[in-house]
Amino acid sequence: MTSTRPSPAEEAEQALLRRWPENRLEPSLDRIRALTDALGRPQHAVPVVHVTGTNGKTTTARVIHDLLRGSGLRVGRYTSPHLHSVRERIVLDGLPIDAARFADVHARLRPMVEEVDAANDTPLSFFEVVTAMAFVAFAEADLDAVVLEVGMGGTWDATNVVDGRIAVVTPISLDHTEYLGPDEAAIATEKAGIIKPSSTVVLADQPEPASSVLLERAAALGATVVRAGIGDRILRRVPDADGQVLDVRAARGVHRGLRLPLLGVHQAANAAVALAATESFLAAGGRRLDTGTVRSVLSEVRAPGRLETVRTSPRVWVDASHNPAGMAATVAAIRELPSPARVVVVLAVLADKDVTGMLHALGGLATQVVVSETDSPRRLPADRLGAVAVELLGSARVMVEPDLGRALARALASAEADPAPAAVLVTGSVVTAAEAGKLLGTGGADAP
Repeated sequence: MTSTRPSPAEEAEQALLRRWPENRLEPSLDRIRALTDALGRPQHAVPVVHVTGTNGKTTTARVIHDLLRGSGLRVGRYTSPHLHSVRERIVLDGLPIDAARFADVHARLRPMVEEVDAANDTPLSFFEVVTAMAFVAFAEADLDAVVLEVGMGGTWDATNVVDGRIAVVTPISLDHTEYLGPDEAAIATEKAGIIKPSSTVVLADQPEPASSVLLERAAALGATVVRAGIGDRILRRVPDADGQVLDVRAARGVHRGLRLPLLGVHQAANAAVALAATESFLAAGGRRLDTGTVRSVLSEVRAPGRLETVRTSPRVWVDASHNPAGMAATVAAIRELPSPARVVVVLAVLADKDVTGMLHALGGLATQVVVSETDSPRRLPADRLGAVAVELLGSARVMVEPDLGRALARALASAEADPAPAAVLVTGSVVTAAEAGKLLGTGGADAP
């Protein structure tokens, strides 16, 4: 039997995955600064829109990227985590970085990476190296703008070696509390680190403790604050089974009749924040965002793995919600729909998450919960998740099936057997969304 040698891109990805994972942190910018200094500081080559927050970061970054491209700019995008391939994280003018360029950038960085590793007690992490690779790829791609999503937090995040022209803060809630702090004010203090002197800060709706921290930071640095909350921006919202129609207040006038093919008021909020951020970036160059561009771009927006419809009979949503606030937003979005009468939930989560909070959010929606697990080494075993689910929801509503494929099959069979309209929601983590997408035949390709 002959073995197939990995391609250079696959070898690069395997080398990256042997480094410290994203969920293991040693808070410091020293390592990433040493690496970017050795590379000639590529992070300063292109103006940046820097995006942080707890929920909605990736979708907001994607919409900003699309709006800037729709306005005629060449744009890079860096988001995390990925669904299927590391290369999804680095997008160059609308397309994931190709395999050859990915492998080439990794190979060219390797000597500097090894030098930084040797000079520090803690080696560079997976996220730090991929972030540096993104900076190099962006600097070499003749771009007009980069939309950069924070990995976790802000102040100590590897992306924070940039000086973002625009700092975007999506809604803050409790997540990663072991690293970011026990409450909203502490988490906001960490995320406020991306606000730089004389920048523009675009703020989504925030809990009061977080809002106070962010506004104080902006005032201290002379940053301009642009409020982009739902009450500030959304004048009309009409939801339907496949998305919603919006009227959104702009810097000048109103964008009316915008079709957004994403479910939930939280996605309307993300779109409003993205519009405000894009307007602010373009205004710095003396340009305006016209309604025709907004209408065209929003109608084509995609958010893979974010309450994404992957089947229609029965309807199946794949969703990456992984904390109570995100799950509550997903539940609220489904409740807006005229149907289904029943929702069967397949739930697989990671061990470091607030499982109780997520189950409380699902409790009023799920007629049945099929508890499962993913292949992630960070997974919460199905039997432990099942025990918590039974305690909160009762044994009549909970089934335990550790194999995700069989869990999906059981949920589909249950939905199909009911004469009343029924749907399946597969949720709990980005890993869950990615694995379910592959099992349902909708995943595997790079997601631009």
